[in-house]
Amino acid sequence: MESILSAEVDEAQRQAVRENAKRVLQESGLAEMLKTLNKNALKGRGSFYEYDSLILLKWGTSYTRRHMWIEVNGNTIRFRLAPHRKCDITTPICDGEYHTFTSAMWADRDLLLHELHNYYTRPIAETSSD
Repeated sequence: MESILSAEVDEAQRQAVRENAKRVLQESGLAEMLKTLNKNALKGRGSFYEYDSLILLKWGTSYTRRHMWIEVNGNTIRFRLAPHRKCDITTPICDGEYHTFTSAMWADRDLLLHELHNYYTRPIAETSSD
């Protein structure tokens, strides 16, 4: 009985995380920006992989495979980048692996669109499966 309740609580928590991610992506306009990017720049050749609070956009062939890793954590949107030195800029917040946008930052759609363009032009290359 206890394991059934635990499973129900876990599923309810996962559902809450998914609903929050959906809300943040819709309110920020990022969901529509990603769809437009796939339609216009990638000519529909991108693939979206959706997880509870994560979207992975992949494109390219086996040798040129690229991706964008976007995570929603509470009210923040985080773009995972290749490990790098911590940026000197303050917007977005940089920790050397993620660029994080608070709700106040992603409310500025021009800023979010500009950064999305930067991440698209310098995506993360995937390693070969060989």
